[in-house]
Amino acid sequence: MGADDGILSTASLVLGVAAAHGTRGGLLIAGVAGLVAGAMSMAAGEYVSVHSQADTEEADLTLERNELRTDDKGEHQELAQIYVDRGLDPSLAKLVAEQLMAHDALGAHARDELGITDTLKARPIQAAIASAASFAAGAAVPLFMTSIAPLQSVVPLVAMTSLVCLAALGAMAARTGGAKVAAGTIRAAFWGALAMAVTAGVGALVGRII
Repeated sequence: MGADDGILSTASLVLGVAAAHGTRGGLLIAGVAGLVAGAMSMAAGEYVSVHSQADTEEADLTLERNELRTDDKGEHQELAQIYVDRGLDPSLAKLVAEQLMAHDALGAHARDELGITDTLKARPIQAAIASAASFAAGAAVPLFMTSIAPLQSVVPLVAMTSLVCLAALGAMAARTGGAKVAAGTIRAAFWGALAMAVTAGVGALVGRII
């Protein structure tokens, strides 16, 4: 998702400036600024979002600690009922709950009641870095093409390269998710083309006015 955003937003930005008859220096400045601003925006947004999730998880764990301290019997029954609801026989569910709570009561409730595990635990810094890196990787594609393409061919070359990459990402996402590859490819290419066309159109209009 981050790479897709990086490609589309940076390509659209470059095309908008190019349509307004910007110089190569202007295109590169716009592209680099878009890459940095987009990567930082993705990182900041992801950090805040995931940190909020981490705060919620910590609040839930604090509440669970208090409940384990003040109502141990009730917590045993609650955990056993979870296992019954998942298909275990009541007597077996009670035995499993007792053994798991004897080993790690908070861990058992965190995993089976709250859905919190070490693997899925919210990690704000890692999420921010991953989002920024994926955006920057995507944005590098149109930016690189802008730097090497003849100025008069920047618009078609950046547009075509970006569309090919967007289509490839759409196909990969569809295949990974088990959806129809053709539909994912067409959807990514269509909306990418629309976004770039609108931005280029606005750039051309503003270029005439200014």
